[in-house]
Amino acid sequence: MASEGSIGLAQSAAVKLSEMGERTKHLGNAIQDPDRQRRIILIIVCVALLLDNMLYMVIVPIIPDYLVSLEQEAEHAQAVLHMNNSNSTAHIGKENFDVEIGVLFASKAILQLLVNPFTGTFIDRVGYDIPLLIGLTIMFLSTCIFAFAENYGTLFAARSLQGLGSAFADTSGIAMIADKYTEEAERSRALGIALAFISFGSLVAPPFGGILYEFAGKRVPFIVLACICLADGILCLTVLKPFSSSARENMPIGTPIYKLMIDPYIAVVAGALTTCNIPLAFLEPTIANWMEETMNSSQWEIGLTWLPAFFPHVLGVYLTVKLAGQYPHLQWFYGALGMVIIGASSCTVPACKTFGQLIWPLCGICFGIALVDTALLPTLAFLVDVRHVSVYGSVYAIADISYCVAYALGPIVAGQIVHNFGFIQLNLGMGLANVLYAPALLLLRNVCLMKPSHSERNMLLEEGATGLYDTIKMEERQNKGKILSSAGNCVSVDENGTFAQPRGYSEEETSGPEYI
Repeated sequence: MASEGSIGLAQSAAVKLSEMGERTKHLGNAIQDPDRQRRIILIIVCVALLLDNMLYMVIVPIIPDYLVSLEQEAEHAQAVLHMNNSNSTAHIGKENFDVEIGVLFASKAILQLLVNPFTGTFIDRVGYDIPLLIGLTIMFLSTCIFAFAENYGTLFAARSLQGLGSAFADTSGIAMIADKYTEEAERSRALGIALAFISFGSLVAPPFGGILYEFAGKRVPFIVLACICLADGILCLTVLKPFSSSARENMPIGTPIYKLMIDPYIAVVAGALTTCNIPLAFLEPTIANWMEETMNSSQWEIGLTWLPAFFPHVLGVYLTVKLAGQYPHLQWFYGALGMVIIGASSCTVPACKTFGQLIWPLCGICFGIALVDTALLPTLAFLVDVRHVSVYGSVYAIADISYCVAYALGPIVAGQIVHNFGFIQLNLGMGLANVLYAPALLLLRNVCLMKPSHSERNMLLEEGATGLYDTIKMEERQNKGKILSSAGNCVSVDENGTFAQPRGYSEEETSGPEYI
């Protein structure tokens, strides 16, 4: 009887193992499905962007208070040893405190700004998956260092290390989305989802970090983020299999980043991305003090200042994606409209007298940023498709540089501007800069009429890996009936693979040098 029971248990275990094997096989087949794999890749990238922006903003309510406590402990210890020098030491520490905080907050963007030109080139050479894994690994280490750091130097190292990880993860993640979603409407939708995660991470992080810091201590918020980062890295390693991927074998050599930087259309987009993010980057380090001085705002009001702006940001992303699907030739207009909204909202911030009034212009700023980002990020990929080689690492490194310029200057420069000129002048200047830059986007109004560059057409005729890669990319576009421009009246690929004349335009109207 015992042996029969053992046999029955063994058979049951074998059946369960067989069922598990079948489920694993089905899961593996499901992951290999192109559409499902694209969705999983989008999830991996969105989580990486969420983590990066949460780590960027979670320190806002934590680090200043933590540094104050460290400084007080140091002053107390020094006072015990040197009673006569305690007052002068405290005064010097108070003077340097604001500078230390500004440098700490800006160090991430500064290092990211310096490293991005090299990471963009690296991504173009090795593909998108390995740099994404490298970025997640560095971000995990940075988060762990944040959790256990007990002095300013270690915090500075953790913040700078995060900038290095962001330069890999952010750029490769956005570039991967642009590469996987080749059809313009799908690409805009996928990038819009990624932007929504960026917004959510930036705006929810301060209350998330403040609450956990208050009730659980400094380490807990960073440990939670480190665990999520580790899980995302494991998913990246499992699904993308970066070290066994054969996609890199057929990747062409992308256009060098310096050539992309001098492309006038890409330069206009990069300038718009920098200008539209200046109000947010400059207000984040200055608005808390202004609210305390002018509104007598409580700490919970200051902590929740930006949280309501998440909803208009998501609304802006949604509206831009919908409008781009119906009127894709107006992408430049959506960006220009967003910059005007940002400018008007920035100018009205100093006029607010209560917390309730302040919410509206801040929502307007985030709504405008959503319009600009959602309209122009897909435009960068399209410009690379029609004017250069369809490899996106360097062009999104330029986009990341554009963001970093604003966020590197913000914590260091904004306070000095407020001190020398005033908070009102700061906002009026930022608003005026956005309104004046908006007409520059008129230069992009004919982007949808551009034809693919001669260099890319020639590459399609070449033998070897480079030609094969672009041929595969072109077949994907043909199979999906991809419109190569952003408008219904733009250049398209017909069933024979030739570039058709834009509907509604004569050959003479689209044969000028600006369309080549």
